[in-house]
Amino acid sequence: MAVSDAVVTTPVPAGKWNVEGEAMCPHRLVLEHVTSRWGVLVLIRLLDRPHRFSELRRAIGRVSEKMLTQTLQTLERDGLVHRDAKPVIPPRVDYSLTDLGREAAEQVRALADWTSHRMDAVLKAREEYDAARE
Repeated sequence: MAVSDAVVTTPVPAGKWNVEGEAMCPHRLVLEHVTSRWGVLVLIRLLDRPHRFSELRRAIGRVSEKMLTQTLQTLERDGLVHRDAKPVIPPRVDYSLTDLGREAAEQVRALADWTSHRMDAVLKAREEYDAARE
């Protein structure tokens, strides 16, 4: 997940997008985190129940340990994921959604469901586009 280190130089009113220069407004940063390749999959997977790191990684598949760690840290920082480290041996860490995270995950899942239901239309549009280009 690309986590932007951009800094907002001007305050942005709620509901407004700041697209001046290289600065990204906080809204866009959160949107980037929530809709990133791994962010989407983590949020959707955690909707079902809390997961330990290793089972989350297995459930998502093809995500490196480093990327999953970065994604979880970013989502935790944004207040979407809760990290519960238990003081036991061996260490046990569970990840779950906060109320805010559940809200975001439901929105992301709705978009994922839409893409699943409308994939035939997308494939048809791609074929028509490619045929017109030939």
